[in-house]
Amino acid sequence: MPKHQRRTFTSEFKKQMVELYENGKSRAVIVEEYDLTASALDRWIKQAQTTGSFKEKDNRSSEENELIALR
Repeated sequence: MPKHQRRTFTSEFKKQMVELYENGKSRAVIVEEYDLTASALDRWIKQAQTTGSFKEKDNRSSEENELIALR
């Protein structure tokens, strides 16, 4: 069975998906229509609500930042 290739999405695309969700479109419909994983959509929604940024470095906890600094 071929291994799936990891896809990347622009911040603009992620923002549009979050806006669809916030405007009442169901998670299941968004996931199916755009061939996404539910976990990715959930992560984008959480990031948009907490920091407003989709960059991983902007969404790290203080503990994660401390571990990275120690390494």
